[in-house]
Amino acid sequence: MAETASALGEFDFAGDDHVVPFQVEGLDVRGRAVQLGPMLDAILERHHYPAPVARLLAEVIVLTVLLGTSLKFEGKFTVQTKGDGPVDLLVADFSTPENVRAYARFDQALLDKAVAAGQTEPEQLLGKGVLAFTIDQGKFSQPYQGIVALDGTSLEDIAGTYFRQSEQIPTRVRLAAAELFDRDEAGKPRHRWRAGGLVAQFLPEAPERMRQPDLHGGDGDNAALAHKEDDAWTEARALVDTIDADELTDPQVGIERLLFRLFHERGVRVFSTRAVFDRCSCSREKIKNVLKGFSDDEIDASQENGEIAVTCEFCSTTYRFEVVEVASAAE
Repeated sequence: MAETASALGEFDFAGDDHVVPFQVEGLDVRGRAVQLGPMLDAILERHHYPAPVARLLAEVIVLTVLLGTSLKFEGKFTVQTKGDGPVDLLVADFSTPENVRAYARFDQALLDKAVAAGQTEPEQLLGKGVLAFTIDQGKFSQPYQGIVALDGTSLEDIAGTYFRQSEQIPTRVRLAAAELFDRDEAGKPRHRWRAGGLVAQFLPEAPERMRQPDLHGGDGDNAALAHKEDDAWTEARALVDTIDADELTDPQVGIERLLFRLFHERGVRVFSTRAVFDRCSCSREKIKNVLKGFSDDEIDASQENGEIAVTCEFCSTTYRFEVVEVASAAE
Protein backbone atom coordinates (compact mmCIF):
# COMPACT_ATOMS: atom_id res chain seq x y z
CA MET A 1 0.00 0.00 0.00
CA ALA A 2 1.43 3.35 -1.00
CA GLU A 3 2.18 5.89 1.68
CA THR A 4 0.25 9.16 1.61
CA ALA A 5 2.12 12.33 2.52
CA SER A 6 0.57 15.32 4.24
CA ALA A 7 1.59 18.56 5.82
CA LEU A 8 1.28 18.49 9.59
CA GLY A 9 -2.22 19.33 10.72
CA GLU A 10 -4.08 17.53 7.92
CA PHE A 11 -4.04 14.17 9.73
CA ASP A 12 -5.32 13.38 13.19
CA PHE A 13 -2.54 12.88 15.69
CA ALA A 14 -1.16 9.34 15.58
CA GLY A 15 -1.17 8.75 19.34
CA ASP A 16 0.52 5.83 21.06
CA ASP A 17 1.73 2.66 19.34
CA HIS A 18 1.67 4.19 15.85
CA VAL A 19 4.85 4.80 13.85
CA VAL A 20 4.91 8.12 11.99
CA PRO A 21 7.07 8.22 8.84
CA PHE A 22 8.23 11.74 7.95
CA GLN A 23 10.22 13.68 5.38
CA VAL A 24 12.05 17.00 5.57
CA GLU A 25 12.53 17.94 1.95
CA GLY A 26 14.58 21.05 2.75
CA LEU A 27 17.23 18.90 4.43
CA ASP A 28 16.98 15.72 2.30
CA VAL A 29 16.01 13.79 5.44
CA ARG A 30 13.57 10.95 5.87
CA GLY A 31 12.76 9.09 9.06
CA ARG A 32 10.29 7.56 11.46
CA ALA A 33 9.20 8.43 14.97
CA VAL A 34 7.02 6.70 17.56
CA GLN A 35 5.67 6.85 21.09
CA LEU A 36 4.88 3.49 22.68
CA GLY A 37 2.33 3.19 25.48
CA PRO A 38 -0.15 0.33 26.07
CA MET A 39 1.70 -2.08 23.79
CA LEU A 40 5.00 -1.53 25.58
CA ASP A 41 3.37 -1.61 29.01
CA ALA A 42 1.82 -5.01 28.26
CA ILE A 43 5.17 -6.53 27.29
CA LEU A 44 7.08 -5.19 30.29
CA GLU A 45 4.45 -5.79 32.98
CA ARG A 46 3.97 -9.38 31.84
CA HIS A 47 7.48 -10.23 33.02
CA HIS A 48 7.65 -7.93 36.07
CA TYR A 49 11.15 -6.82 35.13
CA PRO A 50 13.10 -4.65 37.57
CA ALA A 51 12.97 -1.00 36.49
CA PRO A 52 16.55 -0.80 35.07
CA VAL A 53 15.94 -3.90 32.94
CA ALA A 54 12.51 -2.74 31.80
CA ARG A 55 13.89 0.64 30.76
CA LEU A 56 16.69 -0.97 28.77
CA LEU A 57 14.39 -3.44 27.02
CA ALA A 58 11.98 -0.60 26.23
CA GLU A 59 14.72 1.20 24.30
CA VAL A 60 15.50 -1.97 22.33
CA ILE A 61 11.80 -2.40 21.52
CA VAL A 62 11.59 1.18 20.24
CA LEU A 63 14.67 0.67 18.08
CA THR A 64 13.22 -2.57 16.69
CA VAL A 65 9.89 -0.92 15.88
CA LEU A 66 11.53 2.07 14.18
CA LEU A 67 13.69 -0.10 11.95
CA GLY A 68 11.30 -3.03 11.49
CA THR A 69 8.48 -0.89 10.13
CA SER A 70 10.75 0.16 7.26
CA LEU A 71 10.70 -3.37 5.79
CA LYS A 72 9.06 -3.53 2.36
CA PHE A 73 8.59 -7.32 2.37
CA GLU A 74 7.12 -10.08 4.51
CA GLY A 75 9.58 -11.18 7.12
CA LYS A 76 11.05 -10.62 10.55
CA PHE A 77 13.49 -8.04 11.88
CA THR A 78 15.30 -8.86 15.13
CA VAL A 79 17.50 -6.78 17.40
CA GLN A 80 19.55 -8.73 19.93
CA THR A 81 22.22 -7.77 22.41
CA LYS A 82 24.61 -10.19 24.06
CA GLY A 83 27.06 -8.86 26.62
CA ASP A 84 28.95 -9.58 29.81
CA GLY A 85 27.01 -7.13 31.99
CA PRO A 86 24.16 -7.76 34.45
CA VAL A 87 21.68 -7.77 31.53
CA ASP A 88 23.38 -10.35 29.35
CA LEU A 89 20.65 -10.80 26.71
CA LEU A 90 17.95 -8.63 25.17
CA VAL A 91 15.82 -9.76 22.22
CA ALA A 92 13.08 -7.90 20.36
CA ASP A 93 11.63 -8.85 17.02
CA PHE A 94 9.18 -7.31 14.62
CA SER A 95 7.15 -9.56 12.32
CA THR A 96 5.64 -7.73 9.36
CA PRO A 97 3.38 -5.97 9.11
CA GLU A 98 2.74 -5.08 12.77
CA ASN A 99 3.61 -7.64 15.46
CA VAL A 100 6.17 -7.07 18.22
CA ARG A 101 7.53 -9.32 20.97
CA ALA A 102 10.52 -9.04 23.31
CA TYR A 103 12.21 -10.38 26.42
CA ALA A 104 15.26 -9.80 28.61
CA ARG A 105 17.58 -12.08 30.57
CA PHE A 106 19.54 -10.79 33.54
CA ASP A 107 21.55 -11.87 36.57
CA GLN A 108 19.72 -10.65 39.67
CA ALA A 109 22.80 -10.68 41.90
CA LEU A 110 24.88 -8.69 39.40
CA LEU A 111 21.97 -6.32 38.81
CA ASP A 112 21.58 -5.66 42.55
CA LYS A 113 25.30 -4.91 42.80
CA ALA A 114 25.13 -2.53 39.82
CA VAL A 115 22.10 -0.71 41.22
CA ALA A 116 23.79 -0.35 44.64
CA ALA A 117 26.81 1.16 42.90
CA GLY A 118 24.66 3.51 40.83
CA GLN A 119 25.75 1.82 37.59
CA THR A 120 22.40 1.69 35.80
CA GLU A 121 23.17 3.39 32.48
CA PRO A 122 22.43 1.12 29.48
CA GLU A 123 26.09 0.73 28.59
CA GLN A 124 26.89 -0.28 32.18
CA LEU A 125 24.10 -2.86 32.33
CA LEU A 126 25.00 -4.40 28.97
CA GLY A 127 28.78 -4.47 29.36
CA LYS A 128 31.00 -5.49 26.46
CA GLY A 129 29.57 -7.65 23.72
CA VAL A 130 27.67 -7.34 20.44
CA LEU A 131 24.47 -5.88 19.08
CA ALA A 132 23.05 -7.85 16.15
CA PHE A 133 20.46 -6.80 13.57
CA THR A 134 18.91 -9.75 11.70
CA ILE A 135 16.60 -9.61 8.69
CA ASP A 136 14.81 -12.87 7.81
CA GLN A 137 12.66 -13.00 4.68
CA GLY A 138 11.53 -16.58 5.25
CA LYS A 139 12.53 -20.12 4.37
CA PHE A 140 13.38 -19.35 0.74
CA SER A 141 16.15 -16.87 1.53
CA GLN A 142 19.21 -16.62 3.73
CA PRO A 143 18.90 -14.35 6.79
CA TYR A 144 21.08 -11.25 6.73
CA GLN A 145 22.83 -10.24 9.94
CA GLY A 146 24.77 -7.12 10.77
CA ILE A 147 26.82 -6.99 13.96
CA VAL A 148 28.30 -4.03 15.80
CA ALA A 149 30.22 -3.99 19.07
CA LEU A 150 28.76 -2.98 22.42
CA ASP A 151 31.62 -0.66 23.23
CA GLY A 152 30.47 1.28 26.26
CA THR A 153 28.51 3.89 24.31
CA SER A 154 24.73 4.33 24.22
CA LEU A 155 22.32 2.25 22.13
CA GLU A 156 21.64 5.41 20.12
CA ASP A 157 25.29 5.78 19.17
CA ILE A 158 25.75 2.06 18.50
CA ALA A 159 22.76 2.03 16.13
CA GLY A 160 24.22 5.03 14.29
CA THR A 161 27.55 3.21 13.98
CA TYR A 162 25.76 0.20 12.48
CA PHE A 163 24.20 2.31 9.71
CA ARG A 164 27.46 4.07 9.04
CA GLN A 165 29.41 0.82 8.71
CA SER A 166 26.87 -1.44 6.98
CA GLU A 167 24.79 0.89 4.81
CA GLN A 168 26.90 4.07 4.61
CA ILE A 169 23.80 6.15 5.34
CA PRO A 170 24.25 9.07 7.76
CA THR A 171 21.79 8.23 10.53
CA ARG A 172 20.88 9.69 13.91
CA VAL A 173 18.82 7.67 16.40
CA ARG A 174 17.20 8.98 19.58
CA LEU A 175 15.65 6.67 22.20
CA ALA A 176 14.04 7.21 25.59
CA ALA A 177 11.97 5.28 28.15
CA ALA A 178 10.21 6.39 31.31
CA GLU A 179 7.99 5.24 34.14
CA LEU A 180 4.76 7.14 34.73
CA PHE A 181 3.10 7.25 38.11
CA ASP A 182 -0.37 8.78 37.96
CA ARG A 183 -4.01 7.95 38.69
CA ASP A 184 -6.61 6.25 36.53
CA GLU A 185 -10.12 7.50 35.79
CA ALA A 186 -11.30 6.24 39.19
CA GLY A 187 -8.53 8.08 41.03
CA LYS A 188 -6.53 4.95 41.88
CA PRO A 189 -2.71 5.05 41.73
CA ARG A 190 -1.36 3.68 38.47
CA HIS A 191 2.07 2.71 37.16
CA ARG A 192 2.79 2.68 33.43
CA TRP A 193 5.74 2.41 31.06
CA ARG A 194 6.23 4.64 28.05
CA ALA A 195 8.97 4.96 25.48
CA GLY A 196 9.67 6.87 22.31
CA GLY A 197 12.20 7.25 19.59
CA LEU A 198 13.15 8.85 16.31
CA VAL A 199 15.43 7.81 13.47
CA ALA A 200 16.51 10.37 10.88
CA GLN A 201 18.51 9.49 7.75
CA PHE A 202 20.22 11.71 5.19
CA LEU A 203 19.13 10.58 1.71
CA PRO A 204 20.02 13.23 -0.90
CA GLU A 205 19.61 12.57 -4.64
CA ALA A 206 23.36 12.87 -5.08
CA PRO A 207 24.91 9.88 -3.24
CA GLU A 208 28.28 11.59 -2.86
CA ARG A 209 26.65 14.07 -0.48
CA MET A 210 26.11 11.23 2.01
CA ARG A 211 29.82 10.77 2.54
CA GLN A 212 30.88 11.40 6.12
CA PRO A 213 34.28 12.14 7.68
CA ASP A 214 36.33 8.97 7.93
CA LEU A 215 36.40 7.19 11.26
CA HIS A 216 39.47 8.03 13.31
CA GLY A 217 42.16 5.39 13.00
CA GLY A 218 44.00 6.17 16.21
CA ASP A 219 46.89 8.35 17.37
CA GLY A 220 48.33 10.51 14.65
CA ASP A 221 45.56 9.71 12.14
CA ASN A 222 44.23 12.82 10.47
CA ALA A 223 42.03 10.97 7.96
CA ALA A 224 38.90 11.90 9.91
CA LEU A 225 39.48 15.50 8.83
CA ALA A 226 39.71 14.64 5.14
CA HIS A 227 36.05 15.17 4.30
CA LYS A 228 33.58 17.80 5.49
CA GLU A 229 30.08 16.71 6.44
CA ASP A 230 27.25 18.04 4.22
CA ASP A 231 25.74 21.23 5.65
CA ALA A 232 22.16 19.92 5.34
CA TRP A 233 22.97 16.81 7.38
CA THR A 234 24.91 18.85 9.92
CA GLU A 235 21.81 20.99 10.47
CA ALA A 236 19.43 18.01 10.62
CA ARG A 237 21.60 16.13 13.09
CA ALA A 238 21.96 19.21 15.27
CA LEU A 239 18.18 19.64 15.36
CA VAL A 240 17.62 15.99 16.30
CA ASP A 241 20.18 16.34 19.07
CA THR A 242 18.03 19.04 20.70
CA ILE A 243 15.36 16.47 21.59
CA ASP A 244 14.88 16.01 25.33
CA ALA A 245 14.10 12.50 26.58
CA ASP A 246 10.85 13.81 28.08
CA GLU A 247 9.67 14.94 24.66
CA LEU A 248 9.91 11.39 23.36
CA THR A 249 7.85 9.89 26.18
CA ASP A 250 5.39 12.64 27.21
CA PRO A 251 1.89 11.83 25.86
CA GLN A 252 1.06 15.54 25.94
CA VAL A 253 3.80 16.32 23.43
CA GLY A 254 2.99 13.79 20.74
CA ILE A 255 5.11 12.90 17.72
CA GLU A 256 3.55 15.45 15.39
CA ARG A 257 4.19 18.34 17.79
CA LEU A 258 7.77 17.17 18.22
CA LEU A 259 8.36 16.96 14.47
CA PHE A 260 6.88 20.42 13.99
CA ARG A 261 9.14 21.87 16.68
CA LEU A 262 12.19 20.32 15.08
CA PHE A 263 11.65 20.90 11.39
CA HIS A 264 8.83 23.37 10.72
CA GLU A 265 11.20 25.93 9.21
CA ARG A 266 12.33 23.34 6.66
CA GLY A 267 8.90 21.98 5.70
CA VAL A 268 8.33 18.65 7.44
CA ARG A 269 5.70 16.30 6.03
CA VAL A 270 4.24 13.13 7.57
CA PHE A 271 2.94 9.94 5.97
CA SER A 272 0.25 7.42 6.87
CA THR A 273 0.95 5.89 10.27
CA ARG A 274 1.69 2.24 11.03
CA ALA A 275 0.12 0.65 14.11
CA VAL A 276 2.15 -1.93 16.07
CA PHE A 277 0.83 -4.60 18.44
CA ASP A 278 1.99 -6.86 21.26
CA ARG A 279 1.59 -10.22 19.53
CA CYS A 280 3.72 -13.32 19.94
CA SER A 281 4.24 -15.81 17.12
CA CYS A 282 4.31 -18.87 19.37
CA SER A 283 1.58 -21.52 19.17
CA ARG A 284 0.77 -24.93 20.58
CA GLU A 285 1.33 -26.52 17.18
CA LYS A 286 4.79 -24.97 16.73
CA ILE A 287 5.97 -26.11 20.15
CA LYS A 288 4.50 -29.57 19.64
CA ASN A 289 6.49 -29.89 16.41
CA VAL A 290 9.67 -29.01 18.33
CA LEU A 291 8.91 -31.68 20.95
CA LYS A 292 8.36 -34.22 18.20
CA GLY A 293 12.04 -33.89 17.39
CA PHE A 294 13.10 -34.85 20.92
CA SER A 295 14.61 -38.26 21.58
CA ASP A 296 12.97 -40.61 24.05
CA ASP A 297 15.62 -39.74 26.63
CA GLU A 298 15.02 -36.00 26.15
CA ILE A 299 11.28 -36.44 26.48
CA ASP A 300 11.74 -38.48 29.62
CA ALA A 301 14.03 -35.82 31.11
CA SER A 302 11.53 -33.05 30.26
CA GLN A 303 8.42 -34.66 31.68
CA GLU A 304 7.00 -34.44 35.17
CA ASN A 305 4.13 -36.66 36.26
CA GLY A 306 3.47 -37.64 32.66
CA GLU A 307 3.31 -34.06 31.43
CA ILE A 308 5.66 -31.68 29.61
CA ALA A 309 5.20 -27.95 30.25
CA VAL A 310 6.81 -25.39 27.94
CA THR A 311 6.64 -21.65 28.66
CA CYS A 312 7.29 -19.12 25.90
CA GLU A 313 10.04 -16.72 26.98
CA PHE A 314 8.43 -13.88 25.05
CA CYS A 315 4.75 -13.95 26.06
CA SER A 316 4.94 -16.22 29.16
CA THR A 317 2.22 -18.51 27.79
CA THR A 318 2.59 -22.05 29.13
CA TYR A 319 1.71 -24.98 26.88
CA ARG A 320 1.14 -28.41 28.43
CA PHE A 321 1.41 -31.73 26.64
CA GLU A 322 0.77 -35.29 27.73
CA VAL A 323 3.90 -37.36 27.18
CA VAL A 324 1.94 -39.73 24.96
CA GLU A 325 1.20 -36.84 22.58
CA VAL A 326 4.85 -36.39 21.67
CA ALA A 327 6.44 -39.71 22.63
CA SER A 328 4.43 -41.63 20.08
CA ALA A 329 5.31 -39.09 17.39
CA ALA A 330 9.00 -39.40 18.18
CA GLU A 331 9.09 -43.17 17.76
